[in-house]
Amino acid sequence: MSLNLSAFTPLSALAGGALIGLAAVLLVLFNGRIAGISGIVAALLPSRLQGGAWRLAFVLGLLAAPWLYQWFAPLPAAGSPAASPLLVLAGLLVGFGTRLGSGCTSGHGVCGLSRLSLRSLVATLVFMATGFATVLVVRHLL
Repeated sequence: MSLNLSAFTPLSALAGGALIGLAAVLLVLFNGRIAGISGIVAALLPSRLQGGAWRLAFVLGLLAAPWLYQWFAPLPAAGSPAASPLLVLAGLLVGFGTRLGSGCTSGHGVCGLSRLSLRSLVATLVFMATGFATVLVVRHLL
């Protein structure tokens, strides 16, 4: 993905973070559920189908957001130097990791930390440390 970092504005980042926080708060207030994407998507699988309507609406909202956003501002050019099979493998590994870690960064990092969950703090620190280590190895050691 190629982003123009010289065009970065703290206002857009603040607005995005506020919208994510607002969505998480509204989901807890009106549904009593945590906005952890891996759990929401996993429960949509046929073998575990539970409360499908709100979960489907949530995922469709995530998928529709870029198209809605582009009406107000241009989307950054997206691309990846990695081949498609490598991207699919990476996605599967992320999915495996979220199940292994009992949640994803959105569930632990946004919702768990805001509830002062020690488990979520540990999980978020492990996510971040693993990301830092991966960048170090892939970008600087290989």
